[in-house]
Amino acid sequence: MITDVIIPPYGLALIAAFLFALGGQIQHIGLQSIDARAGTMLSIGSSAGIYWLAAPVMLNPDYFLHPAALIFVGLGLIRPALSANLSVAAIRLIGPTLTTTLAATSPLFGTAFGILILGELLTWQVALGTLGIITAVLILTRRDKRIPATWPLWALALPVGAAMIRSFGHGLTKIGMEYIPDPYFAGLVGFTVSLMLTATLHLMKKERKPLKQSKAGVYWFLLAGTMFGSAILALNTALLNGSIVTVVPIVAASPIFSMLLSVLIFRREHLNLRIIIAVFVVMPSVVLIALGK
Repeated sequence: MITDVIIPPYGLALIAAFLFALGGQIQHIGLQSIDARAGTMLSIGSSAGIYWLAAPVMLNPDYFLHPAALIFVGLGLIRPALSANLSVAAIRLIGPTLTTTLAATSPLFGTAFGILILGELLTWQVALGTLGIITAVLILTRRDKRIPATWPLWALALPVGAAMIRSFGHGLTKIGMEYIPDPYFAGLVGFTVSLMLTATLHLMKKERKPLKQSKAGVYWFLLAGTMFGSAILALNTALLNGSIVTVVPIVAASPIFSMLLSVLIFRREHLNLRIIIAVFVVMPSVVLIALGK
């Protein structure tokens, strides 16, 4: 069973954070040669595809008859279909690092949902760790005043809106898994519904040309989809075995991974004092959350 994991929820949350960051960086490459909407559809399709490839081994068909499956269907209409489109548009306008950074406001929405709706407890360790992670990502948002802004101010609302949708989705996913304790099934239904929605909209608008612009762009988005699909599986498993107030703040550390990937692998950023401070703030913050779970 997928639920029989030996990795603790905070470990799975860290894995999800890394995979989300890696997927965002890969999408950024793909956006150089393909339209954002078409790329989003390809990414979601890739995620759904790897889930269906695993169906012979991991799918329990009886879950489709459970009323709680409708929760995952509803989630698929907004996540990742809507949240992914907002994120890809944000990456195109303001870049992957700042997009992932502003999306780190999700702990605020996630913690509120966990406490107010699910009745979860917020320990002082988790609260302090959450504050540390938010502080770290805010450090990364500080822009160099010597470099003029090349994107409109309203673009900042795109990743924040995506963060709200994801946090709402995390809460509903956890509620759904109270009845269907299967992280794989939750991801399968969500990605499948999102693919059907985005593909329908794509065909209705007859936006087929972007898919033919660059084979390289197609491949990059397909690869990003596998990263996101794996990230959701790790995240759902963490939510099943942990609490929202513990898991969501750690996943919000994704900007740190994104920045490190930009510096060490993709060479888009240069190592500076802000990055070093952010890393050294996040590390003890994650430890605090793990201890206060």
